[in-house]
Amino acid sequence: MQASGNAEASSHRTKSRPDYRKELLIDEKFWRDLQPYLATKGYMLRPRYMPNWTPSWKDGDFVLDFEDSTVNLRSPIMDATRISDGELVVLKRVFPSDHPQEVEMTQYFSTEPVRSHPHNHCVPLLDTFEVPDYSDSQRLEILVLPCLREFNDPPMKTIGEAVEFFRQIFEGLQFMHSLHIAHRDAMVLNIMMDPKPMYPNMFHPVKKFLNRNFKGKAKHYTRTARPTKYYFIDFGLSCRYDPENGSPRDIPIFGGDKSVPEFIANPDQPHNPFPTDIYYVGNVIRDRFLNHKTHGLEFMSSLVNDMTQDDPESRPEIDEVVSRFAVILKGLHWWTLRSRLVYLDETPFKSFRRYVEHWFRTTGHALFFRHALPTPS
Repeated sequence: MQASGNAEASSHRTKSRPDYRKELLIDEKFWRDLQPYLATKGYMLRPRYMPNWTPSWKDGDFVLDFEDSTVNLRSPIMDATRISDGELVVLKRVFPSDHPQEVEMTQYFSTEPVRSHPHNHCVPLLDTFEVPDYSDSQRLEILVLPCLREFNDPPMKTIGEAVEFFRQIFEGLQFMHSLHIAHRDAMVLNIMMDPKPMYPNMFHPVKKFLNRNFKGKAKHYTRTARPTKYYFIDFGLSCRYDPENGSPRDIPIFGGDKSVPEFIANPDQPHNPFPTDIYYVGNVIRDRFLNHKTHGLEFMSSLVNDMTQDDPESRPEIDEVVSRFAVILKGLHWWTLRSRLVYLDETPFKSFRRYVEHWFRTTGHALFFRHALPTPS
């Protein structure tokens, strides 16, 4: 009887649990309610977020085949289409009371002459506007940003592609630091890439392996064939410091990377945020490329080890990082850069298949005189 009772209770809970594909989540309702205003600003959300949306599928249909069953789980972020040209963009809601620097910082990086500087790797701002009469206690601003993609999705194919990624993020961090700005959250999720060169027809903003129309796989090229640019995003914790005040000190704010040694050791003690930025970027390389993840990038170990030292005062400044990296790059033969980046979790069959694919792909790149270090023009 007890077993039967448990089964009955479990069945009841299953039946009473709302179907999140048929019913909008709380954060999705926020965007649905905002859609009429967004339309007046020139942005249209997907059908799921229309005010009178009802599911397009019927009982018995395979729900995942229907685009409007795709749920957005990134609460402050929503994809949208710019009505004027059909461009896929991203909307980010920002409450200045929570992140007072974010709008100002994002705007600054997109203001001339900073915006067009060749070393600027901060995500460009396309548009921004305040939502009127949102709340008596909180202002709400919407940032309109380009639709980016995770920096290693799809995975890099060659050592040269990885090295170009390192070069760009070092360059971008050096540019920020030259302006006396510390990112303060330059972790793995806050470094992304411009997908347009690799995905000329783009992709579905949630199911990124599919085309925008939700039919068929999204075609893409390699980074060597279509070089791309990498960007830092999310300036909610970023801060600009006055060099006249000497070495800056700030109380730690834990961002996405919780492993910062000085924060763990002394969470209540002010620290210089610039060496912490060095740690963040070094840790991205250590965690995603070194540490038994890939084979072929061992030449980066010494620099990365110095960037991630426990003692922040012992870490190199970004100018030294860039200089040392330039020496490393100069010593790499073109054949090394064209070599396959081997991921150590590959099965023997997958490894063999990738070697064959790499041989044919690299032959094609050489015939078309594509650079082994795919730097965007």
